[in-house]
Amino acid sequence: MPSRQISGRTVKSGRSLVSFSVVSMSCILGIVTVFCVPLPAEAKASKAAANAKPVTDGTSDPAIPYDVTLTPTKQADLDAAIAASSQLKSLQTSHTVGAYALAGRIRSDYDRVNSALESQGYYAGSVKISVKAGARTVDGKDPSLPDILKALGKNQKVAITISATLGPRFSLGNVVLTTPPQQAPTAAVPAPTATAPAVKDSAAKTPVAKTSAQTPLGRRPSDGKSVPTPPPAAAGAATSEQAIAQAQPISLSPEERKAFGLSSGQPAVAADVLAAQNSLLNQLQEEGYATASVSPPLAYLKPQTHTLDIVFRVSRGPKVVIGPISMTGLVHTKQRYLMNRLELREGELYRPSRIEAARQDLASTGVFASVQVRNTPPIITLPPSRTLMPGILQAMPIEFGFKEAKRRTLSAQVGYSTDLGGRVGVSWTHHNLLGNAEQLRLTALVTGLGGSAQQGLGYDVYADFMKPDFLSKGQNLSVRLEGIRQLLYSYHQTAIIGRAGLNRHVGKYWNVSGGVMGEQEQIKQFGDTRSYFIIAAPLNATFDNTQLSNPIDPATHGVRASLSVTPSESLENGSSFFTLLSAQVSTYFDLKHLGISRPGRSVIAVRGIVGSVQGASTYQIPPDQRLYAGGPATVRGFRYQGVGPQYGKTKYGIGGTSMDAGSVEFRQRLPMNLGFAGFVDAGQVGTGSRPGQGTLRVGYGGGVRYFTPIGPIRVDVALPMNRPAYGDKWELYFGLGETF
Repeated sequence: MPSRQISGRTVKSGRSLVSFSVVSMSCILGIVTVFCVPLPAEAKASKAAANAKPVTDGTSDPAIPYDVTLTPTKQADLDAAIAASSQLKSLQTSHTVGAYALAGRIRSDYDRVNSALESQGYYAGSVKISVKAGARTVDGKDPSLPDILKALGKNQKVAITISATLGPRFSLGNVVLTTPPQQAPTAAVPAPTATAPAVKDSAAKTPVAKTSAQTPLGRRPSDGKSVPTPPPAAAGAATSEQAIAQAQPISLSPEERKAFGLSSGQPAVAADVLAAQNSLLNQLQEEGYATASVSPPLAYLKPQTHTLDIVFRVSRGPKVVIGPISMTGLVHTKQRYLMNRLELREGELYRPSRIEAARQDLASTGVFASVQVRNTPPIITLPPSRTLMPGILQAMPIEFGFKEAKRRTLSAQVGYSTDLGGRVGVSWTHHNLLGNAEQLRLTALVTGLGGSAQQGLGYDVYADFMKPDFLSKGQNLSVRLEGIRQLLYSYHQTAIIGRAGLNRHVGKYWNVSGGVMGEQEQIKQFGDTRSYFIIAAPLNATFDNTQLSNPIDPATHGVRASLSVTPSESLENGSSFFTLLSAQVSTYFDLKHLGISRPGRSVIAVRGIVGSVQGASTYQIPPDQRLYAGGPATVRGFRYQGVGPQYGKTKYGIGGTSMDAGSVEFRQRLPMNLGFAGFVDAGQVGTGSRPGQGTLRVGYGGGVRYFTPIGPIRVDVALPMNRPAYGDKWELYFGLGETF
């Protein structure tokens, strides 16, 4: 059969089996009848070497420094693939080598860059590497290149240019799905893993197959080891027609066809073909076919028409339900609690997404270091009374494996602002007190360490108890007993507070809570000391669709809103009934939607707050129940409780019965985990029950951010635009996470 050269390798000019490759940021995946090969050792080490100190190849040859230039192809995806595949590029600063090793690296880059071309469908492309060494410019394949490099003077730099000629872009020809050939056993499908159903990785680990009848165009393993050969029926298919004839065609349902997504005529991009394999497999498993398999694709090149024929082997297997569920690794946690919380039920349709959601839910209890789930074959037959899917009796047993985390932790708290001063303290937490994920936290804080709104040291000591799934799944019981002392300029307070309430998730984004509170306190304000006993029934509803797993992470989209209604009765020093109403909403707009920023890099955050006291005037309610503004929670640039009516010409705040405030903040991410923010806040406090009264105060400022794995460290400086008498000239705030 006549042949011709493509990219330096022989290809049958008729219908032939081809190399199909995918280039990632750290590796090249060469495919012949399948889409992945084991990486050469040097390729596997390239990512690690990129972060290492420069080394040599260990020979007596002096290391030769060089610069690499990649000629743009004007296609961003292809340019990125070429840059990722080139070892000359990735190792030029971290792993310098001598003349002979550098020449070998140059030669190997021909195949690597060509793999990048093929990964984007350019199977008739070519690669050229020019090497300028001293006064000479030679081709990278020149046999004399090692000697030319060796003759260079000490520290003389080499200039290397890599360019690619694309040629025509191949498209998909026939895309066919068949059953596996009879001689080819169906591969076992691994069970779901701790992070996702494990079947997703089956194609990525398949070795390259080679037969004597075909010449593969893929990359061969660098270790020289033999590559496994597929069963005879698959290996004997030299053309797509032969491969199709070996088995029976498969028909897909509309949902399966939509998930598969491949069709004739689209560009032959390897990543799309591999994604189709995984998507179809996921869809089959979501339909209950737990042992389904979709083979790595067989690709056949047709150079005359610039197309690739693709053949997949598909096996559905039996449709099953979830069988008996077992749990292992539990030491201090009660299995009964987990089984009651578990979202899976024996007899429901087997779906990896449901299994993974159940795993994540169990992991969210906070008592486990890891939670894994796996299938435990063999498939069993359930009695008709135990299946929830009529007519489906075959079941796949499931096993959850747990590794419990430390039950006790000790943490420190540190905070500082110029108005409230410093606060330091420690917390001790037991995360699984009674074996049902109950949490007990004991905290002791020293407050009022300096600060323009403070008149002395205070303390805040409290014990929190939380019982999850109290009476119902997703409903938590929380209890707090707290002792507090704070010496603010507005008032001095010493109090004992007890709270108990229920918190419940409603839907995907809503959270509602309600409870009771009792407070015995003594307050001194403007030389007058009074005692109060307050009982209240706070009701709260919050909405949050920012979808952040870590609440400290900055939001880049969505809305956060809260509404609070607190009926209260003040006793002991006179009697008054009043209701505190408050609402807050914040939203976040990513400037990527305007096309002027990358996702999550530039964000505008907006916040609005309103509050009102109904049923009583300012002096009829205890000072600590009144409304104040000032500080990071409302208006920055003014000290805590520094916005609102003042006592005469002093810095003592009286408080009010209405409040409103708003903030606009611009947040910008920078390289090296840095960022900055600029903001404007405004707010007022009035003596009536309707918000919008009082003297409007405006503050402005900015700050820097350093982003850590647990959230951004924030340092802000704010100044008042219209400072009241005895107001601070500026404020400094230091904390973890954004202000809102």
